[in-house]
Amino acid sequence: MIRDTGTMLGRLSHPALTRRRFTQIFGAAAGSLALSGRAEPAPAVAPDIALEIAPFVLEASPKHRIHTVAYNGQVPGPLLRMREGAAKSMEIRNLTGDPEIVHWHGLYLPSEIDGAMEEGTPMIAPGASARYTMEPNPAGFRWYHTHTFAGKNLSKGQFSGLHGFLLIEPRDDPEARDRELFLALHDWEGRFAGGDDGYMMPAYEVSTINGKMLGFGEPVLVKQGERVLLHLLNSSPTEVHWIALAGHSFQVIALDGNAVPRRQTIPMLRLAPAERVSAIVEMNNPGSWVLGEVRRHVQAAGMGIVVEYANAGGKPVWTQPDELLWNYPQFAKAGETSASGDVARIDLAFESKFQGHGNEELWCINGKSYPHTDEPALTSGRRYRLVLQNKSKDDHPLHLHRHTFEVRRVDGSPELRGMLKDVLLVRAGTTAEVEFTANNPGRTLFHCHQQDHMDRGFMMVFRYA
Repeated sequence: MIRDTGTMLGRLSHPALTRRRFTQIFGAAAGSLALSGRAEPAPAVAPDIALEIAPFVLEASPKHRIHTVAYNGQVPGPLLRMREGAAKSMEIRNLTGDPEIVHWHGLYLPSEIDGAMEEGTPMIAPGASARYTMEPNPAGFRWYHTHTFAGKNLSKGQFSGLHGFLLIEPRDDPEARDRELFLALHDWEGRFAGGDDGYMMPAYEVSTINGKMLGFGEPVLVKQGERVLLHLLNSSPTEVHWIALAGHSFQVIALDGNAVPRRQTIPMLRLAPAERVSAIVEMNNPGSWVLGEVRRHVQAAGMGIVVEYANAGGKPVWTQPDELLWNYPQFAKAGETSASGDVARIDLAFESKFQGHGNEELWCINGKSYPHTDEPALTSGRRYRLVLQNKSKDDHPLHLHRHTFEVRRVDGSPELRGMLKDVLLVRAGTTAEVEFTANNPGRTLFHCHQQDHMDRGFMMVFRYA
């Protein structure tokens, strides 16, 4: 049963309530829900921020015109800058033919406006709008995106263009830089293809950075000696991406918008779906260079952008790395095991159930698929350790809504401390451990951020006692 006292969500229960059916019911009912869930005359006072969800044709290249949905007629959506803790009024208009919702990824918001129907945020019906005020916390590089069901339609949900950058500016920002650059990695024109294990999984024809294929967007123009703060977002519905900038390196200063305890200068970045990396790039090697996906076939599909120094000419240069490199623990400090009495342990095991050759698998947490997954009760103020056991053959980018967690073990590491994230890629056949403090009461969604896995049951909700 799905429970949420005091809202229509709490009255929706059915033994066969799938995520698809949940969307249909909740979308149809949205006209009677709170948050301006029906079309009304515009208020006299304009909102601080207005988002319009509408159909859009993205020209990734002259030969690749993609019919999608976007925020405010652009992909990615507009960069939203907010001051930490300073209230902002929002208005979201849905001009599509389907119910929609906006999730504010990485923020500590009430469940009613976090942007997940599983938590109780009302869907926005076609032609309707939602209006509310939020206090953005914590500071850092966040993002916003749709949180709807896609199923077998690989143009909906996160397969669409509904994603945008969100920067919560801190009250004090000592990081020196000459400029900031925001880049979103995305994959398009997906189709289901059979894998070696018999399952169906998405494959893509087009990959972009900020909605453009390599060679068809405007180059990033830089000057020698500049210190550029690069904010990278992987908004892909399903794909992990490795990124390098030929002739340069990255000094990683933050992961998922949270400062890392140990900065590292490295040759490439890895981002799972929904992960963000903030890194300083010293522009000290004049020329024309490619920033792009390390794997040749993905870069050939378009994932790249030209970085060009002033007065530089010639063909952009790409230097192919020999191997894929990434290491979470390098950004953390060595830690000590928490005292057992101080932290409550919650074990979560992930595996799939085969649904027949050529079909999509069903995903389970502790043997159950959403909406039949357990709802562990959290005590406000208590510290919890999630033991994330990936028994499957797939890697999973795991996301906890409305909270930040501390990575304590990952990729076979010893105990760690200080690395704060809201998405963690748990590799196939491994176990990771994270800790968080239950300090934001309300229904809290936990799920795999791979759209097709989420759609097939890889979700659960924590509730506060």
